[in-house]
Amino acid sequence: MLLLLLLALLWGGSQAQDPRFSLQVQKVVKVQEGLCVHVPCTLSYPQIGWRDDTPAFGYWFTAGSDSAIGRPVATNNQYREVQTVPPDRFQLIGDPKSQSCSLLIKEAQVEDTAMYFFRVERGRHVQYNFLRNQFYLQVTALTQKPEVFVPEVLESGRQVTLICVFNWAFEECPAPTFSWMGAAVSDQRSRPTSSYFSMLILTPRPQDHGTHLTCRVEFAGKSVSTEKTVQLNVAYAPKNLVISISRDNTSALEPQGNSPHLEVEKGQFLRLLCAVDSQPPATLSWALEDRILSWSHHRGPGTLEQHQLVLHGVKPGDSGCYTCRAENRLGSQSRTLDLSVQYAPENLKVMVLHKNRTVLENLGNGTSLPVLEGQSLHLLCVTHSNPPARLSWAQGGQTLNPSQPADPGILELPQIQMEHEGELTCRAQNSLGSQHVSLHLSVVYPLQPLSPSCSWEGEALQCTCSSLARPAPTLRWRLGEGLLERNHSNASLTVTSSSEGPWANSSLSLRGPLGSGLRLSCEAWNMHGAQSAAVLLLPDKGLVSKAFSNGTFLGTGIMTFLFLCLLLVMKILRKKQTQAGTPDQAGIPPRPRATRRSTILDYINVVPNSGPLVSGSCCLPVLFLLRLLPWPLSCPNPRWSQPSSQGTARWKRYECWIQVLILTPTICETWTKSFVSSEPPFLLLLPLRIGLRVRTHTLTQNGAAVPLLPP
Repeated sequence: MLLLLLLALLWGGSQAQDPRFSLQVQKVVKVQEGLCVHVPCTLSYPQIGWRDDTPAFGYWFTAGSDSAIGRPVATNNQYREVQTVPPDRFQLIGDPKSQSCSLLIKEAQVEDTAMYFFRVERGRHVQYNFLRNQFYLQVTALTQKPEVFVPEVLESGRQVTLICVFNWAFEECPAPTFSWMGAAVSDQRSRPTSSYFSMLILTPRPQDHGTHLTCRVEFAGKSVSTEKTVQLNVAYAPKNLVISISRDNTSALEPQGNSPHLEVEKGQFLRLLCAVDSQPPATLSWALEDRILSWSHHRGPGTLEQHQLVLHGVKPGDSGCYTCRAENRLGSQSRTLDLSVQYAPENLKVMVLHKNRTVLENLGNGTSLPVLEGQSLHLLCVTHSNPPARLSWAQGGQTLNPSQPADPGILELPQIQMEHEGELTCRAQNSLGSQHVSLHLSVVYPLQPLSPSCSWEGEALQCTCSSLARPAPTLRWRLGEGLLERNHSNASLTVTSSSEGPWANSSLSLRGPLGSGLRLSCEAWNMHGAQSAAVLLLPDKGLVSKAFSNGTFLGTGIMTFLFLCLLLVMKILRKKQTQAGTPDQAGIPPRPRATRRSTILDYINVVPNSGPLVSGSCCLPVLFLLRLLPWPLSCPNPRWSQPSSQGTARWKRYECWIQVLILTPTICETWTKSFVSSEPPFLLLLPLRIGLRVRTHTLTQNGAAVPLLPP
């Protein structure tokens, strides 16, 4: 090819160059195969033998062609045949009449590579070949591609315009055919268009991200084409979020599916994987309720982002609503999973609400619960479990009916009785297991009245005291001002104490003479209170023999005296009833009837070898005889009969029982004596301290308390 160029230049140079003719054209013209090229060219020639209206013809020949008989590649002389096929690929677009010889080459082919010269003809004198002003056409392979202008980031759903331009296109060249191809281009938009550039209006979708879009430029002739392909970068909000689950460390992940609920057993391994498709890659986070557990950022290529949450040995506290959230600048997406940790009942507790308290007290398994007899008891049984456990109360193997059917964990015992004592058990059970708590209900009661007693045994005074309570009381003896130890012994006394169940017993043995002012009492106490009973000591032991020696005679005398007193009382009673039938002339209203209130002071007279002692009080008719005798006697409290509707008697009946000791300590006879008078009987105002127990009474008269038996 270079050799051809040199030969053409040498051949052209061999001709004489007429300075009146000149031509300007670039020496080398390069064009890629199939493209169009415009070769600018200007010339000048002398005005010899032609007028302005004389036509001017121009011809372009390949080097070495005979301009006289050869066929040019391009001419404006329609009567001259050209050699190119198709005949319009080379076009003389310049007008030699206007000193232009510009050439347009379309659809250049490799075979078109050659040297070209121009010939001008105008009239008979202007016929000239510009052999020294040739240009070389070099046709190369088609390597140029169109330019596609696409925004760096496309947003899903937002319309955008794409432009494809081919820079080798000239206005003089025919427009190439543009076409768009790709998954993002619909069939209607992919129709070829002929223009110097092409625009594509596109609404990208999330699935268009990463796909290829091609702009193709086709030229006529040999169907030469070129194209350029770009990859679409479509940004879109997170989508297709999926949660996968693995219940152990080795098994494959299983998609969650449509169920938002997941049940696992306590202690089980659990792995939750959250995956989402997004562009730009989203930030993933796991949250439990409103608490963020973990989050991750995109670390690698691709649009699929994953983040896992691992729970090693799930706990009941892990239950709740888990949320996986994916978020980028275009939006967010989330999905929830309700995790339920299943476990057997645990942390079973029994709480008790005591009387007059507002705070619940926790009771552990095996706790002993003392409750005062007659009080109410409220027990509450609570546990943690999933699914919720069934609660029940049992006593001695028998299930108790719940106090509140809607809440079987509550047990209410409105009044504690002895039969409630025993083991109470609360049981919680579900499908995964059970748990129970037992407690021992111990019914306690306050101190019962003390029952001390004393008797002489030889030279020693033996006293015993017992008390009943739960818990068992503690008994102590108080001698004078001193408190004796529970189990103590010395030369003058011995104290022995014991307890069995609710009973507490204590015995005291006093040796030696007893002083006249010696005081002895038995004291008992426990957590519910305390009681004390005093024993009055009478040190005169000689009364015993005297009592027995005179017992027979004095006993007979007492009976006779009592019989006479009875007759006297009956006589006085009849007389008063007769007087009561006569109306009161003075019109003085009867004195208000007295009422009785009593305070109890307990005393004990210790009489040698007296046997069992009996409580009571006595009245004056037998006072003097009884003061001579150490015999025990018993009288109840005064009893006042209802006023007679026909009498005016204000003081009614006072009954007295006398226990008379004749030969044996326990022979008793009962006598009744009535005293009736218009004034309070003076005999009731005298002090009396004879008998096992003396009760001092008061009468209420006109609102004032009057002592009956002063101490």
